[in-house]
Amino acid sequence: MPKEKVSSPFTIAATAIFTSFVCIATIIFSIYVPSTEGFFNIGESMVFLSALLFGPYIGAFSGGVGSMLADLILGYPHYAPATLVIKACEGFIVGFLSKHNPKLSSKIQWKILTLLLGIVVGGLLATIGSTYYSGESELTLGFTTYTLMLPSEIWLILGAAAAILISLVGFIADPQFGWTIFSVTLGGLVMVLGYFIYQMFIIGWLFNIQAVAIAEVPINIGQMTIGALIALPTAKMIWHTFPQIRRKTE
Repeated sequence: MPKEKVSSPFTIAATAIFTSFVCIATIIFSIYVPSTEGFFNIGESMVFLSALLFGPYIGAFSGGVGSMLADLILGYPHYAPATLVIKACEGFIVGFLSKHNPKLSSKIQWKILTLLLGIVVGGLLATIGSTYYSGESELTLGFTTYTLMLPSEIWLILGAAAAILISLVGFIADPQFGWTIFSVTLGGLVMVLGYFIYQMFIIGWLFNIQAVAIAEVPINIGQMTIGALIALPTAKMIWHTFPQIRRKTE
């Protein structure tokens, strides 16, 4: 009973704070996608971070409600119902899996897993970024829109750097980091699948919008990848600085 009384204010505060963080991160940086009448954003980073730090329930609420509020504020109400459900599922999956890692028999197996996942994440970032986010882009920061040019080489460099950094973390600092990456990747792929199903079968029926569902799949994978690259090192830094957060949620 005393533990519940102590943790309850902490849980309420963490939920409220990260719901606002998810909403702000989604709003502050977005790129409009005409083919689906949706948008690319970096809100995924805060969905992942809330789930990694505080587990499945705070991750689900913050991810679902914070992202839905951002859709409404930015003028995408046709995505709000789906976002509430999809991002809540994403946050729950990441939070649940990250707290239930498998018991591999040796550090070598963990290191191999982390190396493979680092290559996958870096490859996704390089391929999708150079294919879909290169050239002229329309960028929104807050409520101001800019036009800019992004060469494909930037994404190739970022992809290589991501693969190297993730692998180094697994080999030097934390062999089990691979499972954290897997948790984020699986949750992100559920998000990609959820939006694909919504755009393919539901959005036209509910809102009479003809979305090209397949067009947003690589964009959402890119969103997932960039979100992971922000959330993963941030979570590790917070765990290292405030280990009591990890103990409180275990």
